[in-house]
Amino acid sequence: MTTPVVLPVKSIRNPRDLGGYCGLNGRKVKRHRLLRTGSISAMTSADEQVLLDYGLTKVIDLRSSAERRVSPDRKIAGVEYFALPLSDKANSGEKNQQDMAEYRVDQYAGFRLMCDRYRNHILTSQAKQSFRQILQLIADTDRGAILYHCSEGKDRTGLVTVLILEILGVDLETIRQDYLFSNYMLNDYRAKREKQFVRAGENDKFRANMRILGTVSDAFLDSALITINENYGSIKQYIEQELGISPSLQSKIRNLYLEK
Repeated sequence: MTTPVVLPVKSIRNPRDLGGYCGLNGRKVKRHRLLRTGSISAMTSADEQVLLDYGLTKVIDLRSSAERRVSPDRKIAGVEYFALPLSDKANSGEKNQQDMAEYRVDQYAGFRLMCDRYRNHILTSQAKQSFRQILQLIADTDRGAILYHCSEGKDRTGLVTVLILEILGVDLETIRQDYLFSNYMLNDYRAKREKQFVRAGENDKFRANMRILGTVSDAFLDSALITINENYGSIKQYIEQELGISPSLQSKIRNLYLEK
């Protein structure tokens, strides 16, 4: 696998450029076009300038409306902004409190929740509508870089990346390794959270769940891929028939984002 391109920013978690991966017919994914990150709500002015110099023209926020209210994206002059959440139920306060209590008594609660979320992001009408809009937006962007993000840039952002790289003809193992690379990118983030939870007196089971929630896993991605295969036949059929991304639109995306 080609080593992922890490963006030179300090105030944004998990910042990467999809450029460099080998796509259809050996054509590489262009750099400075498709950027995946965590939240940009705490982005510094210096990092904003880095992204502008990198060619940023559009930002897609995959987070729920509740998440956006709590931590709104920093708006960047001259950059278009699109809110396209995969779910407006993600990380709601009431649900989060219920989860917190369960995390203290069941060390596997977070694992089950994540598997369920990945399945739901494949099956729900809102997620499919957002996937469709994101891919159409990508197809309609003939210049500059698009940055898409969720909170940590690993789950919702990871699934969007799977669809984009599949359309671009990147092989599934490379797609999987790109997805799993978030674990490396978030090591310091998880370590910092662990220290906070220890200081707060949280028990072993709670901290185990928090590590799971701050991690990507083959099992999570497989929950999505198996759901696709069982319900729609293949990821290709899911993209074409369920999301309505026609072969001609996919060809347009390849021509825009793959090197000649």
